[in-house]
Amino acid sequence: MKTRQHTEIIALLLLLSFAFFINRGIAIKGLYMDDLYLWSCYGEQSFREFVFPFGSSRFRFVYYLAAWFQLMIVQNRMGWFVPFNILLNGAISYTVHRFGKRLSGRWTVGLWCGFLYLLSRMSYYQISQVYGLMESLALWAAIGILYCLYRYITEEKEERRFVYIAAFLYFSVSFIHERFMALLPLFYAAFLMRKEKKKTPWLLLAGLFALIQGIRLLTIGNLSPAGTGGTTVADTFRLKTVFRYCLNQVLYILGINAGPDYLNGLSWQASPWQIRLCVLFADLYILGLLAAFLVTLFKQKNQKDQFKQRLCVTGLFLLFIALCIGASSVTIRVETRWIYTSMTVAWLFAAYMCGVASPAKASPVSKKLRLQPSLICCVMFLFYGLLMLPVEQFYRGKYGNLYYWDNQLRYNSLAEETYGNYGEFLFGKRIYILGNTYGMSDFTARTFFKTFDRQRKAEGTMVFFIENIKDIGLVTPNMLIVREEPEKNGFTDVTDFVKRLKLEPVCGLYDDGWLEEQAKIRVMAGKEGKIGLKFYYPGKLTGLEEIKVSINGNQKESIFINSNMVTAELEVSRFQIAELEFESNFYYEAASEQRGEKHLCAVVQITAD
Repeated sequence: MKTRQHTEIIALLLLLSFAFFINRGIAIKGLYMDDLYLWSCYGEQSFREFVFPFGSSRFRFVYYLAAWFQLMIVQNRMGWFVPFNILLNGAISYTVHRFGKRLSGRWTVGLWCGFLYLLSRMSYYQISQVYGLMESLALWAAIGILYCLYRYITEEKEERRFVYIAAFLYFSVSFIHERFMALLPLFYAAFLMRKEKKKTPWLLLAGLFALIQGIRLLTIGNLSPAGTGGTTVADTFRLKTVFRYCLNQVLYILGINAGPDYLNGLSWQASPWQIRLCVLFADLYILGLLAAFLVTLFKQKNQKDQFKQRLCVTGLFLLFIALCIGASSVTIRVETRWIYTSMTVAWLFAAYMCGVASPAKASPVSKKLRLQPSLICCVMFLFYGLLMLPVEQFYRGKYGNLYYWDNQLRYNSLAEETYGNYGEFLFGKRIYILGNTYGMSDFTARTFFKTFDRQRKAEGTMVFFIENIKDIGLVTPNMLIVREEPEKNGFTDVTDFVKRLKLEPVCGLYDDGWLEEQAKIRVMAGKEGKIGLKFYYPGKLTGLEEIKVSINGNQKESIFINSNMVTAELEVSRFQIAELEFESNFYYEAASEQRGEKHLCAVVQITAD
């Protein structure tokens, strides 16, 4: 017992470690689009409104409940979303491992299923988006349904309890993602396989489905599932398109990217020949495993009970995959993340084939090594995974082609250049963004920086888009300027650069505004060509204090300091960088320090609209 527990602990640790390793480099530092909208709903709506959104196009209260807890835990720590998603995906991989172990009868095969699940490029959305929680929970619940129905048709004792657990999971997954309502026929197929004579299971599922549809009708106003991109399935359904998408998904399961780059990273046609060759050889191993499985299956047809059960299990797995493929093919496109569930079950079915298949005769080599015949099939499955390793790694490197990836990187960069650099000092600043080629929406501009505030307000923080630094005056402490960097797909903080360009203290002027007896600065004038000066002298005045200002070494202005606060205005050419030299006939004797060779004389505030 202890040995078994130790091996399971080792499996869990290995899978979790691999989950973090394979997803290294993926990060969520800033939210946008659906993730940002979800966050804003969490902050602005009550618990009831968030979890039970009556009147919306989707009613996924089980997912929204999980999302509510996730957002409550994460709060303003955006960097926690990816570790959270990885831990959840690691837990699912352990479930896949346990299921694969039961199907194959081998710990190593189950562990290999778990590794393949984590390695898959189809996990991109589950890890890199807040909404990935929905896909993860739906996949987990769907596999749970399959597991329970598998136990139901293969075990004699207490088999009906698995039906009730599966029914509960079906109800749950229908309100995580309505796509999985399509799994209903799987239950009735299992009842037929089991020759279920009691009416209770039949009626339970019929009543449960009616209840689900009734809830949907009451909450969203119709029974037609919502499609992708604001569409509805009823409006976009085309039989020819469904058939094509189903075929594409079969090819995806075989490792062939049958869609465009923006949905899968890189299409099959654009993939290097080495990658395509690895996929084809991997498929040959799977075909070999399938052939060995079929030969073994029909060799045992005389053992009627065992033969029948294996046919039923095979039918259950294939029907599950077919239903998932069909449910993912009825909308306007096929996204790779939708295939993740059927792909995972395909690996589990391969584990089942490993547990069943064995060659007619053991080879001399296998006898010499005292290897079980079924180990040959396990090695074939292992080689399949080894061939797919470089394939999955290669396609993971093409995530940048996915339709949303660039935007996520951009908002990660914006988060780093703002909150990452300034922390809570960011709040209350006027944030100027040079350019708007990324097309940031007004909603994103209003909401993005609130996500970093524990109070969810970021009070006083405002975003402005400018085309040129000439559109703003001198940089003040409550300003932050970032520039779009399309070639780097991100942003750069240029506040200090613009500040020095607008106002360069050559000598004698300090950041806190203190001016020495003699000083020189360069100021960029605004669109009106006016430079404003406001002097503050904290000491007693004699009436003789004067500051002479030289403009570009020629024009001189005399400013008499006849009160503690004096303002003046200089006129230069529009947008000209003017060099101003100050020379005063006084200094502040009570100053507690002397910063340079000259004395401090007054505090100056400079503006240039």
